[in-house]
Amino acid sequence: MQPLLLLVTFILLQGDEAGKIIGGREARPHSYPYMAFLLIQSPEGLSACGGFLVREDFVMTAAHCLGGSINVTLGAHNIQRQERTQQHITVLRAVPHPNYNPQIIRNDIMLLQLSRQIRRNRAVQPVALPQASKRLQPGDLCTVAGWGRVSPSRGTNVLQEVQLRVQRDQKCSGRFESFSSETQICVGNPRERKSAFRGDSGGPLVCNNVAQGIVSYGDSNGTPPAVFTRIQSFMPWIKRTMRRLAPRHRRTADSLSRAQTNSRGFP
Repeated sequence: MQPLLLLVTFILLQGDEAGKIIGGREARPHSYPYMAFLLIQSPEGLSACGGFLVREDFVMTAAHCLGGSINVTLGAHNIQRQERTQQHITVLRAVPHPNYNPQIIRNDIMLLQLSRQIRRNRAVQPVALPQASKRLQPGDLCTVAGWGRVSPSRGTNVLQEVQLRVQRDQKCSGRFESFSSETQICVGNPRERKSAFRGDSGGPLVCNNVAQGIVSYGDSNGTPPAVFTRIQSFMPWIKRTMRRLAPRHRRTADSLSRAQTNSRGFP
């Protein structure tokens, strides 16, 4: 068995630290081509998070998934197997939001610049990010995917999915003292045993094929609703950061594209 697979197996056997999706089911293989599995090495040891591809050279995740070194696996369904679709890439630079507050888990978003561009194919593709004008509404149905445990006593090595509904802000502000409707989304019907949980951290909340949220935190026993970072609130920082860190040839192409757009009279 390869060293990376040995490490993944070790993570999956560590109980709740690997996290779980509650009330979900196995996803159809490669139906979420943007999903990323993050293996994180820090002074405290090994841990795992979810993430998602947002450009050929960037993965997005939660800031609390920061570690000393991060290895990204894309194109995976079973993370304990060497699938031909998998692409393993190291992280060149991790960029947590400058205002991330670990005490209250606020501004929980991070960009990971990959050491090389991915090879885009049916199993590995970026997901769209939200537009500034379209805000999620209570009742909207979205999907969360991730690897990890499906119950406190049972793990899984295949990608799981669960459908969750956006809730009114009050459902979270009444439960979580630090909840902010400006930068966070309340997700998951409290009457249903369906939720994302620890270790699914950093994975995307996808609504109508657009990544709207990032798994951030929730109740200690996994009872919904849970709190997701609202990606829409951070789009200026996301665009600015990816533009600043892009290779020079890409920055030049982006500048020409913006100039051509402006010449056509668009804002």
